[in-house]
Amino acid sequence: MTDPATSAGDCAFVVVAGRGERAGAPHEGPKQYRKIGGTPVIRHTLEAILAWPRSGKIVVVIHPDDEALLLAALSGIDDAGRLVVVHGGPTRQHSVLYGLEALAADAPRHAFIHDAVRPFVTSAFMDGIARVLDAGAKAALPALAVPDTLKRAENGRIVATVDRAGLHAAQTPQAFDFTAILSAHRKAAHAGNFAFTDDAAIAEWAGFDVSLAEGLAGNVKLTVKRDIDLADERLKTRMIPDVRCGNGYDVHQLVPGNGVTLCGVFIPHEKALAGHSDADVALHALTDALLATCGAGDIGDHFPPSDPQWKGAASRIFLEKAASIVRERGGTITNADISIIAERPKVGPHRDTMRANMAAILGISVDRCSVKATTNEKIGFVGREEGIAAIATATVIYEGGRP
Repeated sequence: MTDPATSAGDCAFVVVAGRGERAGAPHEGPKQYRKIGGTPVIRHTLEAILAWPRSGKIVVVIHPDDEALLLAALSGIDDAGRLVVVHGGPTRQHSVLYGLEALAADAPRHAFIHDAVRPFVTSAFMDGIARVLDAGAKAALPALAVPDTLKRAENGRIVATVDRAGLHAAQTPQAFDFTAILSAHRKAAHAGNFAFTDDAAIAEWAGFDVSLAEGLAGNVKLTVKRDIDLADERLKTRMIPDVRCGNGYDVHQLVPGNGVTLCGVFIPHEKALAGHSDADVALHALTDALLATCGAGDIGDHFPPSDPQWKGAASRIFLEKAASIVRERGGTITNADISIIAERPKVGPHRDTMRANMAAILGISVDRCSVKATTNEKIGFVGREEGIAAIATATVIYEGGRP
């Protein structure tokens, strides 16, 4: 359990996004905006940080020319209000300082400084880093012991084998007592010393101890184009399709009349369905099922019965709108199924026309549309022919599955 003194919000992040000049393919733009698994690298990174329960404000330091790229990459991201965008400087060290200064007015307890192009961080990994700070350290550096034999070369020739004992490969996020690391960065800037390659080195230079935290083997930095290609392959091979099923239910009362409309088909009958629109109970249920796949409310939210413009309206309008909302949010409708519960009239003779209507409205093939009918065996309000009910299920695949 998280200690109350270190609850959500005590750990602010500075995420640095450079220009990625070693990644090749300059026409594809800076590497942090290139897509892996169908999603920009920087979005993977920020979503992972936002999901960590202890993360608070997140400062994203970018090149001044990249605002449009960042805006596009983060479109629709959850909890985007915690993100603050700051323009970077001529070096990474400048950029980190600018990011820290953006937090200074409302200083957090800890600062986590992370490379935007390390998208595979996890909450468990960040928990481990935070525990080092919680134990009293001023700085925590996640690192992995170097497993390979190291060689030093000069002029293309090996001149020595380097003893790897005690050597570690540094990762990010590197975490610090906020006041201490801000002070260290300010001192380095005042001294004109901008030669540091990471923030732990500045902490060392400033004279405070840096403690090791356990690194994460999968926390790779995407430096060159091959790294990006491998990350993309890694995500695609483990990607779970984002398949969602939504349910809808509706019922309308039967009153004296001359027929009912079901799935857009008017069927002559001695009764009619009461409702503000055409009371097509089947299409109403399917409309709710589609809206449910993307959390877009229900039919009443979009077409309130109090609004006179929907008086007597054809329910295909409602279903078309729901389908449009689903597509705007990246969904592909793959199946629509409706069960109509009524004693009368008979649905069977009209089933093919109903399915054709559904297919035309949803823009999918007829074989992906199903209409079934059953009675209520004379039980309840349906059995007494006081109303007709419908249950619908919609299946939608959304872009950008989750690993």
